Amino acid sequence: MTPTPVRRRRLRIGVLAAATVAALTAGLFTAVGAQAAQGCEIDYKVTGQWSGGFNANVEVTNLGDPIDGWALEWAWPDGQRVTKLWSAKDESKADAAKVEGLGHNAKLATGGSTSFGFTGSWTGANTAPAEFRLNGRLCDGTVGEPSEWADAEEQVAAMQPGWNIGNTLDALGGETNWGNPMITEELLQIVRAEGYNSIRLPVTWDEFTGPAPDYTIAPERMERVAQVVDWALANDLQVMLNLHHDSWMWLDELPNDHDNVMAKFESMWAQIAERFKDYPAGLSFESNNEPQFVGKEGDAGEPYNEELNRAFYDVVRASGGNNADRLLVLPTLNTNAEQPRLDPLKTMIEGLDDDMVAATIHYYGFWPFTVNIAGFTTYNEQVQQDLAGYFQRAHDTLVANGIPVIVGEWAVFNYSHWAPERIEQGEMLKFFEDLQFQARENELTTMLWDAGQFLNRETLEWRDPYVAEHLRTEVTSRSGTTSFDRIYLEKAGTIGDESLTLNRNGLEFDGLWHEDKKLKEGADYTVSGDTLTFTAAALTRLAGDRAYGVNAIVEARFSAGTPWRIYIKTNDRPVLSDATGTTTAAFDIPTEFKGDNLATMEAKYADGTNAGPASWTPYQEFGHSFIYDYEAGTIILNTAFLETLKEGEPATLTFHWWGGETITYTVTRTGTIVTGTAS
Repeated sequence: MTPTPVRRRRLRIGVLAAATVAALTAGLFTAVGAQAAQGCEIDYKVTGQWSGGFNANVEVTNLGDPIDGWALEWAWPDGQRVTKLWSAKDESKADAAKVEGLGHNAKLATGGSTSFGFTGSWTGANTAPAEFRLNGRLCDGTVGEPSEWADAEEQVAAMQPGWNIGNTLDALGGETNWGNPMITEELLQIVRAEGYNSIRLPVTWDEFTGPAPDYTIAPERMERVAQVVDWALANDLQVMLNLHHDSWMWLDELPNDHDNVMAKFESMWAQIAERFKDYPAGLSFESNNEPQFVGKEGDAGEPYNEELNRAFYDVVRASGGNNADRLLVLPTLNTNAEQPRLDPLKTMIEGLDDDMVAATIHYYGFWPFTVNIAGFTTYNEQVQQDLAGYFQRAHDTLVANGIPVIVGEWAVFNYSHWAPERIEQGEMLKFFEDLQFQARENELTTMLWDAGQFLNRETLEWRDPYVAEHLRTEVTSRSGTTSFDRIYLEKAGTIGDESLTLNRNGLEFDGLWHEDKKLKEGADYTVSGDTLTFTAAALTRLAGDRAYGVNAIVEARFSAGTPWRIYIKTNDRPVLSDATGTTTAAFDIPTEFKGDNLATMEAKYADGTNAGPASWTPYQEFGHSFIYDYEAGTIILNTAFLETLKEGEPATLTFHWWGGETITYTVTRTGTIVTGTAS
């Protein structure tokens, strides 16, 4: 019989506790180490009760090793709620109560105690909670290692947040062939220290697999994967191991070569399952990555996805050892969370009647925004609603019915450390902030896709510490933002007051800082409702000699989260020059940027039709059709754009700039020759 949603929600207390422990033990806060002895006792007393309400006092005693930062959780048996709390922080949600220590009582020595009180509400009955968990461990008076997870919900929550080692063991041609160095234990230690509690280990196996009928995986490949898994587990990182690019290299031929594909798939998983069957529960398996099938779009692909997931499940479960109840992760078709993709997987998982099965989806945002096409340059309402709806569907269809969900990959497609401005940084950070908030609200575990664009694996340092800080703090907290993160000042223009809109995200606005000096409200800025206005005097001072580019960085600070940077920039109208090139190489437009930043490019012919490979929109994709090189002083038209130009028909390019300018430029193709003319 499939466990009911009520039972799943009751067990969710452990999920939340595990997630709290994960955060507390991994760099977000200082806390008890993963292998520390844990134990606790709880003295729960109702000190007064009346119709619909009651007072209670809770004493927490730590029996294990000293801890620095604690969270106590319990489930309400009769639907009670905490309405007012003192001497602790209330992080309760629905029928799962969650209370965290404050600064003065966050540390508990061995044998140390602290207490807090609260007022609660009740109807019908006021039965005391049956059990309490402190930092994830059951408070039953015993001392020992942290307990294992009760079910998939607990284990998946303990994975939050997660990180992908992308473009490495999944790379075709060898581990370093896609630009990343070999995985080292030091890398995993850095990831753990940054607060990540799990890694997704994408592995492409095909190039290391022998022919039919045995499809033997090369021992050196298996042992290299095992080495990385060993390092991760030894450093208290859960690992989700999968078949990765195999999904499009040969698995997608399932409809056309059914028996051979299934034989290979089952053989590979049988070998992987056998190699790792005695590994601890911290290792989980994911069926395959982004399943897709040749010629079977939409609903037509569902039977094949289910067949692979069932075969994976049956092979692993039958392999013995710890695989009998290891966490298994099943993807939706294309790892998509549209309703027609969620429903079949829900039905399948419910039919398995197995508490150690989870679902996985991927999310890179509303596609036009995440690749910067069709004019979606900002994190606007349509982009936000796409995110909110995507995660809400996953919650309502799966999580609410006791099936945990892992967002196995998330980021934005077009972000690159080589050209970060493909997506404006502030708009991208708004997306990152809201995604992690929506994930918390919908109880989803997220795994950042990092192919080297965030963490530099050569230096083991974050490429952009400011972005890294957002990623780190917003796992547990909201951050405030403003309507835009830049104020452009024309170099020769008169400086006046400039206004932005505060997006408080439920926080209190604490003011503005420049170089750790607080700006003065009234003299430097004013706040009216949600309108933040910089005074002309403050902007004049901050702009200094008004050199092109960033003159000053002002921080808007809020009551929680990462401070929001506002860049004070000086700019003038950019200047583009004539150029000549060919369709066989990128076309460089000499450009004096003059402190401004390119937002997007529009391309049309004289008859009003669109020019470029994205014929359905005049706004071409940033990075695919065009890009920039600020240091070299060029805007670059890529061959993907040039090859689509109509012979002899001039195309008018309109470059849109964040400083507010629009500049036109004409390109004409004659054979393989391209000429560009500035307007």
